[in-house]
Amino acid sequence: MHEFLKDYLAIHGYWVLFIWTFLEGEAGLILAGFLAFQGYMNIAGVIVVAFGGAFCGDQFYFYLGRWQGVRLLRAFTFIGRKFRKALRLIEKYGTFVAFISRYTYGFRIVLPIILGMTTFPSLKFCWLNILSALAWSVIFSLTGYLFGKGASLVVEDVSKYEHHLMLILAGFIAIIWLTHFMQAWWRRRPARARLNRMKEAGISLRSHSRKDH
Repeated sequence: MHEFLKDYLAIHGYWVLFIWTFLEGEAGLILAGFLAFQGYMNIAGVIVVAFGGAFCGDQFYFYLGRWQGVRLLRAFTFIGRKFRKALRLIEKYGTFVAFISRYTYGFRIVLPIILGMTTFPSLKFCWLNILSALAWSVIFSLTGYLFGKGASLVVEDVSKYEHHLMLILAGFIAIIWLTHFMQAWWRRRPARARLNRMKEAGISLRSHSRKDH
């Protein structure tokens, strides 16, 4: 099993990681960092590939917004729903948004698209994207790698408990996702309450109009 996984990741691991980081990222990158500690992948290779995927992904989304932004707003309602929030973030943080976009839950893809729709300079975005992608790839690759390093201080032979450690790591990642989800749900409470009040008011008005008739 060990040799099969090592051979498989040697052939497919890096291009799968590139696609993963192009589209999204942290979970797969942390796992890749742990696999690098286990010797299935090379940590320098993981960082380089993750940097390439993250950088190319955001560049693609930026120019997609610049060339097809209006069509995307019409075609995908989730982009339209986040458009105003994204603009508020851009107004609040300015240039810094281009750096932190990949760290913002729910706006990882949307922010570069919307930045592309604004007059934000493409060269400035490129340089900020390079710095952001590099920092991001190093931080999350080493998170997985250091998780394995920490486990080796507690467990004598990490390879014996590899599957258990991967489950613990997956659980840790799931907790992070769940925390983000709960925070987003909590922040939307006032908006949901207003929507419910509007619906109740609409139902009440309709019922009164029927009685009048």
